Amino acid sequence: MYKILLLILGWLAMGLACLGAVLPILPTTPFLLLAAWCFARSSPRFHHWLLYRSWFGSYLHHWQTYRGLPPGAKWKAIMIVLVTFSFSLWTISLWWVRALLMVILVVILAFMLRIPVIDPLQQNDK
Repeated sequence: MYKILLLILGWLAMGLACLGAVLPILPTTPFLLLAAWCFARSSPRFHHWLLYRSWFGSYLHHWQTYRGLPPGAKWKAIMIVLVTFSFSLWTISLWWVRALLMVILVVILAFMLRIPVIDPLQQNDK
């Protein structure tokens, strides 16, 4: 029963992560990490799929191996967040929603800027 609950939670987190990839308010990374954690404890097959076959796999594998992002990934992610939030801020006319989006943007950017980038020289050292 425990494995089934983890499997359901893992797929729910994976679905939310996919939505988070296109929706500016919903984060992607925490849901991907939750899905990887759930799959690691419930289904080796789905965990392997997530790490080696999914669209997010290379980033998850890099995170689990080196506890950081590959070079270039951080700035690409920051640019995507800025573009999607800019579009949202441009289309929303309610001032309080804009203010909420700005607060969320600052929190997300602060989190993203703290994530380390592991370059190829550091990868060889580990």
